[in-house]
Amino acid sequence: MEHFNNSLGIKLFADGADLKSMIEMASKPYISGLTTNPTLMKKAGVSDYVKFAKEVIREIPDKPISFEVFSDELEEMKVQAIKIASWGQNVNVKIPITNTKGINTSPVIREITKLGVKVNITAVMTLSQVSRVMLALDPGIECFISVFAGRIADTGVNPIPIMTDSLEEIKSNPSAQLIWASPRELLNVFQAESIGCHIITATNDILKKLELVGYDLDKFSLDTVKMFFNDAVEAGYTIP
Repeated sequence: MEHFNNSLGIKLFADGADLKSMIEMASKPYISGLTTNPTLMKKAGVSDYVKFAKEVIREIPDKPISFEVFSDELEEMKVQAIKIASWGQNVNVKIPITNTKGINTSPVIREITKLGVKVNITAVMTLSQVSRVMLALDPGIECFISVFAGRIADTGVNPIPIMTDSLEEIKSNPSAQLIWASPRELLNVFQAESIGCHIITATNDILKKLELVGYDLDKFSLDTVKMFFNDAVEAGYTIP
């Protein structure tokens, strides 16, 4: 993927929680930022949230990185957000659109953005949620709004109309950028670009497929045939 040159009209963010991989992706000129979340951290075996986050920021000081609050109480969310923001100038604090009880987090968003905290509003899936975020934001503070297009698609709903409407909804705030979150395949990068989405955040297994962009499909077909053949031979399969 070293030859890939992002000429796309969309910024690529790497989503993950493995420190080595995060550092590697951050070194790529076509990666504009990084995101993570508690679930990815747990899967990566992170045991000390603060230690991990500060190590990431120390290793990657020059690209935006999003770290998430994990309290379920709104007042504690605010406290955590202020602490997380203090770890680095390149930090965006992830605030879920609601807590686990479905309580709107707009009061938290309103208070911390007035304090100058850059945010990434996460787990958004409806246009009404986007509208709610826009009402809560301080218009002068950088904000990412992560609409989980992949999860929307998992329900059988085409996410493109929601994403397109979300772009229209945030136009009034020049500090807000829409993130196409939870993509399921590389095609989503091009879908997001086609509607003018600002950012897409993707895991490394999707981003590594960028090396296939423009690859000849006849060659790809032959590669696939060879893979099936070689695996059958290596496995020693026979039909007596």
